[in-house]
Amino acid sequence: MQQVLVLNASYEPLNVCSVRRAHVLVYKGKAEVIERLDRPLASATTTFPWPHVIRLVTYIRVPRAVQRKISRRALFARDGWRCVYCGSAGGRLTLDHVVPRSRGGDSVWENVVTSCAPCNLRKGNRSLEEAGFVLRHPPRPPTPVLFIRLAAPHIPERWSPYLGSLAAASAA
Repeated sequence: MQQVLVLNASYEPLNVCSVRRAHVLVYKGKAEVIERLDRPLASATTTFPWPHVIRLVTYIRVPRAVQRKISRRALFARDGWRCVYCGSAGGRLTLDHVVPRSRGGDSVWENVVTSCAPCNLRKGNRSLEEAGFVLRHPPRPPTPVLFIRLAAPHIPERWSPYLGSLAAASAA
């Protein structure tokens, strides 16, 4: 399925969508085509540009409070598919609550990290200090670019100017 990069009015990447959804947004005047493919999108009576990158006409505010729900795949991708305690990339990865749920910790991006099974078992129901663990990096909500990378594992070269460092990372 062909995917289209969706940019906010400020040109920051928001997400990817299907060609059909992108065409509907453009047709309704809610978005404009920034990059198009060489082939046309044809209906029974007319042709339209095949959108590859679209930009919303109106700025969409994405408040931090309305972040996406945590998924294992997004969490592991955010943490680079490595344990945040020991840095191991091998073995079985699990998710761990920095402040255990039994001690009032919530299941929010700022409190959930990727952990290898041995580290998760060693930490158990204890705080970082009690377990003698140190986070390699503080947990944060991921940027929309992470979800774009998950939705489109092969980033088209023509998206590079809009994604900045993401495109360089996916090319490696």
